[in-house]
Amino acid sequence: MAKPQTPMRSPPRNIEDSARSSTMFMIVLRVLFMVTLIAVGWFLTNHTEYNTGAYAVNRDLIMIGCAGIAFLVIAIDVIIPRKSLATISGLFFGLVVGMVVAVGMSLVVDLVVRANMTEETLSGFNSLILSAVKLALGVICCYLSVSFVHQTKDDVRFVIPYVEFAKETKGARPLILDTSVIVDGRIADVADTHIIDNEMLVPRFVLQELQTIADSSDKLKRTRGRRGLDMLNRMQGNDKIEIRILDVVPERSAVNAGVDEMLLDLALQLNGRVVTNDYNLNKIAQLRGAEVINVNDLANALKPVVLPGESLSVKVIKPGEEPGQGVGYLEDGTMVVAEGARDRVGQVIQLTVTSVLQTSAGRMIFGRLDGVPPSERRRLG
Repeated sequence: MAKPQTPMRSPPRNIEDSARSSTMFMIVLRVLFMVTLIAVGWFLTNHTEYNTGAYAVNRDLIMIGCAGIAFLVIAIDVIIPRKSLATISGLFFGLVVGMVVAVGMSLVVDLVVRANMTEETLSGFNSLILSAVKLALGVICCYLSVSFVHQTKDDVRFVIPYVEFAKETKGARPLILDTSVIVDGRIADVADTHIIDNEMLVPRFVLQELQTIADSSDKLKRTRGRRGLDMLNRMQGNDKIEIRILDVVPERSAVNAGVDEMLLDLALQLNGRVVTNDYNLNKIAQLRGAEVINVNDLANALKPVVLPGESLSVKVIKPGEEPGQGVGYLEDGTMVVAEGARDRVGQVIQLTVTSVLQTSAGRMIFGRLDGVPPSERRRLG
């Protein structure tokens, strides 16, 4: 008898709402920009005051020119997806400095011309040449200023104390979620406790990796990817936290950079911290100088402290490796080895803690039932 197949459910779409609305907004904005620029050309060619002479002859060229400019600007906007507010700020500041220097140099040019020319020579001097010289000086000054500010934007704040082109985060630093920690799901439980006040960011490339995993042909990967999307939807519906899909590519990342590399570059760029449970990413972050919050380390730090001599209640799940030992687990997953409890499998026992061992795999608690002498082999170990 053929086993009925479970219908494939599509991944949640709530996460894509903000991205879809942003894309639609950009499309509408570009269409309005093009229509507006073409309307400006139509106004120039049809206004009664300018509908004579050269304007009347070149009205088609004016319309084509306006449409071409609109296409060129939109093409540049699409071709350059990486836009940085720091770069724009540096460009603006460099242009202001360049224009101020150009005005000062134009005054110097006027003084030099008046000092070296008589009134007769000055009156016959072609003013277009002087204007061209001033314009060339202005262009040179603006170019040099923008280039200098852009290449030394990290050092400008030392010269001008209150000028900063890098993003300055006020208040709590943002938390950048990794794919592994989203699939893990414990970050959603932590967020429900009101302990997180930081803004949580999910980069677009992390969301794309989740969608790729959710669409995988491997059943296990597909389940993990859909769990990650479900966790994101859950956190987006939580009014206790602020979570945002960040549609940005780090400036320092290469074109074919991996997700881990882009995460660390984004953390350095935004002065944020990466939240993950990936051990390898944690080690790479230490080498790169990026801060990482490891959920596994957080979970280990929150485990209750048990001291030798305390009483502990645990359910024995299976026999241990040593004779007479029984093994159980606490609610947080900590393994408990109880001496003399091998025949108590399936029962809840009360034992006395003898020692606690911290290993790379986690923490282990050793104890024994009341009235059971300690094992000689355990004592020697």
